[in-house]
Amino acid sequence: MAYDIYLGERISQIIKSRNVLFTEKKMMGALIFMVNEKMCIGIHINKKYGDSLIMAKIGAVAYETEIKKEVCLPMDFSGRPSLNFIYITPDGFDIDEDLEYWVDKALAFNLGDK
Repeated sequence: MAYDIYLGERISQIIKSRNVLFTEKKMMGALIFMVNEKMCIGIHINKKYGDSLIMAKIGAVAYETEIKKEVCLPMDFSGRPSLNFIYITPDGFDIDEDLEYWVDKALAFNLGDK
């Protein structure tokens, strides 16, 4: 299993509760939640980190603030960090309110509310 199914259900329930249309897509061992046909948030097990991480598209402005948090890591699939995406470690989403924070942050950027 390349991602945490339970975490996927938690994210799905939060997005549904926000009345946002989305699709789920499995790709490269990850589960991606697409909003407006674009990646919004996703989960996968990062081999380098060794655990499930959330990938959230939050935009460059929010990235500058959020990357300073201990629970955040740069998303660097290509070896270079993406300034629109961020990884969140499990300590940053274990509590439902924390997970909701990241889902809402990703939804706001994806829906244009930045």
